[in-house]
Amino acid sequence: MLPQTPSGDDGTTTLPARDGRPADRVLLRTDLRATLPDATAAFVVTAAVFALLWARMGSGDSATVAIMPFMDDPGTYWMYLLSQAFGWSGLLWAWGTVMLGLLLSGPRPGRLPVSRQVLERWHRTTSLTTMALMLAHALMFAAELVRYETELPWVKRLWTGFADSFVPGWYDSGTGQIAIPIGQGALYLAVPLGLLFYVRHRIGARTWRRLHRFVVVVYVLSVWHTLLYGTNVWYGEWPRTALWLLQLPVAAMLLVRLLRPARRAERLGMPVRRPGGAPRDRTLPGWTLRAAGRVAVAAVVVGIIAVVVSGHDGGRERPAEAPVSSPHPKETG
Repeated sequence: MLPQTPSGDDGTTTLPARDGRPADRVLLRTDLRATLPDATAAFVVTAAVFALLWARMGSGDSATVAIMPFMDDPGTYWMYLLSQAFGWSGLLWAWGTVMLGLLLSGPRPGRLPVSRQVLERWHRTTSLTTMALMLAHALMFAAELVRYETELPWVKRLWTGFADSFVPGWYDSGTGQIAIPIGQGALYLAVPLGLLFYVRHRIGARTWRRLHRFVVVVYVLSVWHTLLYGTNVWYGEWPRTALWLLQLPVAAMLLVRLLRPARRAERLGMPVRRPGGAPRDRTLPGWTLRAAGRVAVAAVVVGIIAVVVSGHDGGRERPAEAPVSSPHPKETG
């Protein structure tokens, strides 16, 4: 979901060197300036999601209120709603940047609406925006916890909000005991894996490329965190179905990427030895691992289709009466 993709098979963009720096080096400050339009669009989407969540709370359709009746007051819990809005826009941007990364890292399509260099820049800027949205999601959740703990002194309130939101294992309430560390893991992997792109001229393109593959794990953790802890998708209703539908193109693109990799070294040929040369695929265990990856992704695609068609994905049925819940935002889940 983060900055990826070079245009060459060896992991570099083959452009002439200029300003005394390597041709494949992209400066972070340059991309930060280019992120402004993308960040503006993300802010607009976040505001729209916030308005939708506010309206659903006012109309009685909010699953959050169905789970936590005490939160039926958007004017009081607006920071919690804003945290949810940042989380949803962050997941949407993560989806977009993952799709761009898979498009760019696989076989080159015959026709693209814009140049490959433009798509690469979009991939980098959407990745930076995604990281910012993830951080804003966590910060607003921490701010809501600080606002709520009115009986504690300020120093302890600040520590509690920070620790519950950013210290793995500190959060001790409900589903959050599992879901919060999963979300923290996504954030703490996303930032270094994304920013490593800007120092790949130091660590080497091959090392960066191997590490960058783990961004798929970041996206999986983000979706898992949402399914576990996103109150708007607890029930088997349209928001949960929409979330599952979004995963289908990601899984399909990943499968295509594995079946038709752009780089020769990643292709699934049987390990045969070239005349006088090294094995094409080095070892049988390596071939087995790549084959297993393709089978696993194919199984995921089938599983997602089965979930969407059947409507059975572990989501709960909305209760006829609101559950009894203690008035604390940590009780979500």
